[in-house]
Amino acid sequence: MGMCSGKPANVAHVSSSQFMEDVGNRNRRNNSHPAKDRSGMAIFKKVSKASGDESFAIPINLKAFTLNELKAATKNFRPDSLLGEGGFGQVFKGWIDETTFAPVRPGTGLVVAVKVLKSESHQGHKEWLVKGVEPMAWATRMSIAIDVAHGLSFLHSKEPSIIYRDLKASNILLDSEFTARLSDFGLARNGPVGDNTHVSTRVVGTSGYAAPEYVATGHLTRKNDVYSFGVVLLELLSGRRAIADERAGGVEETLVEWVKPFLIDKRGVFRIMDTRLGGRYSKKGAQAVAELALKCLNNDPKHRPAMTEVVESLEQITNTPKNVPQISS
Repeated sequence: MGMCSGKPANVAHVSSSQFMEDVGNRNRRNNSHPAKDRSGMAIFKKVSKASGDESFAIPINLKAFTLNELKAATKNFRPDSLLGEGGFGQVFKGWIDETTFAPVRPGTGLVVAVKVLKSESHQGHKEWLVKGVEPMAWATRMSIAIDVAHGLSFLHSKEPSIIYRDLKASNILLDSEFTARLSDFGLARNGPVGDNTHVSTRVVGTSGYAAPEYVATGHLTRKNDVYSFGVVLLELLSGRRAIADERAGGVEETLVEWVKPFLIDKRGVFRIMDTRLGGRYSKKGAQAVAELALKCLNNDPKHRPAMTEVVESLEQITNTPKNVPQISS
């Protein structure tokens, strides 16, 4: 079950005793004080708009809830709280306090969607970004890239188009055959119609994946998704996360910032490749994928390819066309 909506919703994954909940919508009302979790860690950071000094908050962290809190919020996962069910799990409606984020009486407070994953389901980032896990083969990584590209292309082809707005590794679900499906459409939004070039929205999404022009202006277009896809391609190539460990001085370094200097030289891609692959990948293929990623990450959105072009490029690189978009709850 996929969710496509013009309004953002809070969606959580549950696989054990905790789940992560984006608390951005409630705190965006107050620009002067970033929200803090129970440990005092700032959940939002201020970003200055390109057109002036006005600033706004975008989420850079998540809040953890215990299983007991989750049960309280969803009436113990009762059937009448069930919103839907898909191949990877069930989605329940829950309620939390808008200020404290504590579970509240059903029908009051902020409505959230809580996703309970089946035990056999895999979050996309587990398989290629977690240390100690057997790394994915090159062919599997490229298959995932094609699946995701098909999914985005399918959404963008609708009338009006659907902009996913939160593409990231953890929203890519993998089945037992490593077929990739897009998940969690709570932030999806209809794209511009008629002569409009963009949709103006509040900035939501995930730091490290969001297109810079979207973060700066709130202008939403299909090319925002293309940028995020470029980040996912870099993750598949390098085995690194979109946000790397902090540099000296406590400044976060994004994967894009780390990779781009290497890719000035065409052979530089070999310096960023996931060492766990042990060199077992197509050298020409890696160079071509890196080149495609750079096109997707172009600072000028007008120069980024459409997702239909991305699909064609990946299928030419791998010579393995796949024609069915994979979308799930």
